[in-house]
Amino acid sequence: MGSAFVEHLGRLASTQGERVALRDDAGELTYGALRERVTDVAAALTARGLAGKRVALLLPSSTEWVTAFLGCLASGATAVALTELYAERELESLVRASGASAIVAGEATTEVATKVAGGATVIAAEELRQPRAGGEPTATAAGGLLLFTSGTTGRPKGVPITEESALHLGRTLGAAWGFEPEDVLLHVLPLHHVHGIGVSLVVGLLAGATVRLLPRFDAERVWDELGSATALMGVPTQHKKLFDAFDAATPERRARWERSARLLRLVTSGSAALPAALGERWRALSGRYPLERYGMTEIGIVLSNPEHGERRPGTVGKPLPGVSVRIVGDGGEPVSDGEPGELWVRAPTVFAGYDGDAAATLASFRDGWFVTGDTAKCADDGYLTILGRTSVDILKSGGEKLSALEIEDTLREHPGVAEVAVVGVPDETWGDAVVAVLVARAGHAGALDEQSVRAWAKARLTAYKVPKRVVVVDELPRNALGKVMKNELVRRLREAS
Repeated sequence: MGSAFVEHLGRLASTQGERVALRDDAGELTYGALRERVTDVAAALTARGLAGKRVALLLPSSTEWVTAFLGCLASGATAVALTELYAERELESLVRASGASAIVAGEATTEVATKVAGGATVIAAEELRQPRAGGEPTATAAGGLLLFTSGTTGRPKGVPITEESALHLGRTLGAAWGFEPEDVLLHVLPLHHVHGIGVSLVVGLLAGATVRLLPRFDAERVWDELGSATALMGVPTQHKKLFDAFDAATPERRARWERSARLLRLVTSGSAALPAALGERWRALSGRYPLERYGMTEIGIVLSNPEHGERRPGTVGKPLPGVSVRIVGDGGEPVSDGEPGELWVRAPTVFAGYDGDAAATLASFRDGWFVTGDTAKCADDGYLTILGRTSVDILKSGGEKLSALEIEDTLREHPGVAEVAVVGVPDETWGDAVVAVLVARAGHAGALDEQSVRAWAKARLTAYKVPKRVVVVDELPRNALGKVMKNELVRRLREAS
């Protein structure tokens, strides 16, 4: 039993071994060198008795992370993707929940890894780089990946992802988005999330492209690196920070950055709805609207706007090959085109179930369909729009069903608003009282009093969609990927009332 991914790397190494596969701040690895390094790591893991076990990765975004991940696959181990961005208490909980036998740590993360390891062995990443002795190790079990859900709507749950599923996702997206060996993907996403691993890293490597890994997201650094890239994948928070940095830059830097943006063939956005204003800024700067798509940890990416063709702002496109979708009402019956309902999915990349949580797994499937928990609507030509999480973004106020995302899009047009989150706070009169939580643009805090914002909104929204309350805060609570943690926001509002 071997790793299909590593076997693919072997073929790439034999046909284009001198092409750069990975580049980080410490240097680069060609496809030939990457294949050798992965074999060394797999041998080291096997020698430590970790074949078929779970191995946590607590490393920065780097070639070291990638070789540890691929080494796990090659040895038949399951890589547990963690991040140093988590608090020690969270890390300790996730290590325990994962059942990891070992933690691979870097120089900067060894101390925290030791604190949270429990009974797991801590291995320095440099120890896995020693040249192997003897032949290549033969995996006795299928390797895989264990990710944890973001926890924006509850406690994180373990999601096992098979290597077969990751390969299917990478090949499907690579074909749909036109990836070729000549591409250079600027990788700015965290490597503890399906977006950073399956949607970005795996797509680039399967295509034989060059993946340029940045250790962390820094907007100015990203702009400076774009001149040598052909593709950039990000989340809305990152896109906003990019344009904040662009607006603050000198005219000379803006001119240089705009020339770099024009060279990009592909910019994508996902994990949350992209505000149309940001999409239009990319169109004005690069000549192309970002490609929006839809997915989640449990299912990979299942919907996408096209590489060539209409990228319709505010939508997530159509089902990818092999994907079936259904939009249903409260009773599970299909709704008509244009009507909102819950999105159910069938696809080759849908996971089998949550790690050690049979109850959560049972609640997530209906007659073979995965229940996404997202409310969506489908146009008669097949383009889908995500209206929000059924639990936190679809509000029931005064007998009306509202989309928090729609209200947020409108409030972002206010000249004094930098960021916005709309939530429903339980209320005896309204059911969900619509509350807009705003972050002011610099110098505009005084313009965001409740009365004036509500008056501004009344001129642009149906009366029942106008927020009942407006709260101004310094910042919104976000998780490591930049998603607003709305449950936490509701908790804070209830405590403050």
